[in-house]
Amino acid sequence: MPEIGPQPATSTVLVALDNGVLRLTLNRPEKLNSFNEEMHLALREGLTRAHEDAAVRAVLLTGSGRGFCAGQDLGDRDPRKGGPAPDLGHTLETFYNPTLRLIRSLEKPVVCAVNGVAAGAGANIALACDIVLAAKSARFIQAFAKIGLIPDAGGSWSLARILGEPRAKALALTAEPLPAETAASWGMIWKAVEDDALMGEAEALAASLAAGPTLGLGLTKRLIQAAATNSLDEQLDMERDLQQQAGRSADYAEGVTAFLEKRKPEFKGQ
Repeated sequence: MPEIGPQPATSTVLVALDNGVLRLTLNRPEKLNSFNEEMHLALREGLTRAHEDAAVRAVLLTGSGRGFCAGQDLGDRDPRKGGPAPDLGHTLETFYNPTLRLIRSLEKPVVCAVNGVAAGAGANIALACDIVLAAKSARFIQAFAKIGLIPDAGGSWSLARILGEPRAKALALTAEPLPAETAASWGMIWKAVEDDALMGEAEALAASLAAGPTLGLGLTKRLIQAAATNSLDEQLDMERDLQQQAGRSADYAEGVTAFLEKRKPEFKGQ
């Protein structure tokens, strides 16, 4: 695939590929990186590249400015402008749902660095990622109840599975901000870190994952995601089949060889 060249500062998603890490930065800082149609399509293009480009071995998703993502840009939905009510089901099916499916189905690690407020669909896109780090100043807000909507972008699914029904309902019904440190203590995210350490830690994590056994990491992601709906017997069968596949990989051979030779493995993602 073509190299990723410099993008103008006005790009709604900044894209950079470095040593196997595809960095996608939501870039509407003046709007707290809230989604408009252009940003939807740009993020989808970046995630599609992650699926298709073998040079991409991990993804790092973050936001520019003081926020991660405030969800949908409601300026595009101003009822005072008149006209018919928006078809939000169409919006979900056309824009948000494809993005969520691209993140969940990508058999490469997706790290999310939540650098500030993550509200509405912005919070739920973060929760769809594999490993979430957040600045201690960040807040997660299920803001939908404030405007008469339901949690979307996979939020009703992820919150219930991660937190259980009581906490998921409370967050969704009250729309109270959840501090990053509480989110970490509840197991909703991997960890909360000092604001000035966030990007360094997230970049180091993404780089480490990109240097890892990509096939095995991708199969691990698939396996753990399937566990939510599989029976034990189904999960055991899936472990058998995926382990068979992983055991035939060049990365497995390299890992064992490196272990026996007492050196650091040099995985190629194959």
